[in-house]
Amino acid sequence: MRLAVIPAAVLLFALSQCADAQALQNQSLEDRLNTLMRVVDEQQRQIQSLERQVTNLEMSQRGRGMPGAAAMAAAPDAAVADQPGADGLPVPLPPLAQALPGAAAPGALTGTATGVPVNPPSPDAGTTSGATGASASSGPQQGAPVGVNPNASANPANPSSAATGAATGAATGNATIGETQKNAEPSRTQAEEAVVQREHAPLFDHKLTLDWGISDTYYDRRQLQLSGFLALDAIFLGNINLGQTKSHQVMADLDTRYGITDRMSIDVDVPYVYRHSSFIVGGAGGSASTLSDASVNSNAIGDVNFGIYYQFLKETSNLPDVVGSLRVKTPTGTSPFGIKVQQLTPDNTNLVAPSKLPTGTGFWNVTAGLSVLKTYDPVVLFGSLSYTYNIARSFADISSVIGQTQPAKVKLGDIVQFGGGVALAFSDKDSASISYTMAIEPQSKTRSPGGGWSGVPGSETTASVLNFGLNHVVNKHLTINGAVSVGLTPDAPNFVVGVRFPYTF
Repeated sequence: MRLAVIPAAVLLFALSQCADAQALQNQSLEDRLNTLMRVVDEQQRQIQSLERQVTNLEMSQRGRGMPGAAAMAAAPDAAVADQPGADGLPVPLPPLAQALPGAAAPGALTGTATGVPVNPPSPDAGTTSGATGASASSGPQQGAPVGVNPNASANPANPSSAATGAATGAATGNATIGETQKNAEPSRTQAEEAVVQREHAPLFDHKLTLDWGISDTYYDRRQLQLSGFLALDAIFLGNINLGQTKSHQVMADLDTRYGITDRMSIDVDVPYVYRHSSFIVGGAGGSASTLSDASVNSNAIGDVNFGIYYQFLKETSNLPDVVGSLRVKTPTGTSPFGIKVQQLTPDNTNLVAPSKLPTGTGFWNVTAGLSVLKTYDPVVLFGSLSYTYNIARSFADISSVIGQTQPAKVKLGDIVQFGGGVALAFSDKDSASISYTMAIEPQSKTRSPGGGWSGVPGSETTASVLNFGLNHVVNKHLTINGAVSVGLTPDAPNFVVGVRFPYTF
């Protein structure tokens, strides 16, 4: 019997299709046009109904209209049965042959499993019938709270539907507000995060970062050297030589950063310094045109420094990222005071140089800084301002003359440094930056025991530097940062070339 039903069903379907096609063929041209116009009119109504329901769905997701699918599930079956489809959307139109006058609708005989009618209601039906679901989809009633189903409380058969709709609407509103606050924080690409870590401040969302780097600082200084005396206060008798000093300072350091909270981070930086200086001067063998040179090398640990960072403002679409820092530098490196100057070659009394090279400043200092950063994808703007206070310190000997001891207290000038720049992320993993930095240091002072402060001539400096950087993100842990700095003033180094490898855990 079951096998016999299949051919019979196929035969009935074929006969129905033939009958529909024959009925459509027997109509006149005017009847066919009228039928086509009715189908077009029905399509326009369904399009309008679909647009209204899409709008209501968007409003419910924003917490301003119906609570969405959750409130519809909480409503009674009678209200759901009035919706066009099981998901609240119109059902596709039937074929043209089924739109003929007298033709049965596909769901009229069998219906659907959920009892939802197949044919969608007309757009005007929802405004005239208060029991249909279309009236609820037009939005909340005047004065009703946002996110509450206005028809839920009108149903005495389901008294909990009002509370369900209100709870769903409140949950939807809270989720929307939370997502809005989260979306207010602009997301950064990996390349932009590398710029933040290098130019601005540590990445506060990483617990531990090991940042190892190496750099080479080059100085080339020339100065006029006079060896002789003035006769009659007008005539110089002696040798005039042009001295030149070339210096390389290679520093390798490891900066360890640890995030205490999502706004606070601490770090400690341990450098190791190697210095090589070459001194070239004329006067060998008593001839001003004969040059001689000598080199001095030194290597030792540098000045260890540590600091703390605090993020005052997290970046949003309107506000920049603002981070404050406080750093302390210790005099762990070799001090420049007390190093004696000696003659390096026996045949040239003009060639004198220090016996060793310092690897530190010899002073404690405290630096307070503030940095600002704003992301305008793919551009990142950043700037900084800092003030360094050098603590005065007493030394047992500051003289550079062999056999002479001069105790004194030394106060270096406090440094004001500021700068800013821009970075461009030209891919998700690569970015380039350019920035400008200036550091101004006033005159240093010395004070002998029992005396007053006196300035050191020529100790006032202004160092201006133009920086270029390239960043490449290898993976989510490792980044490579390359930098080249060019000195713009005589007090600044000629150039600095460095590369860093921050690794975040």
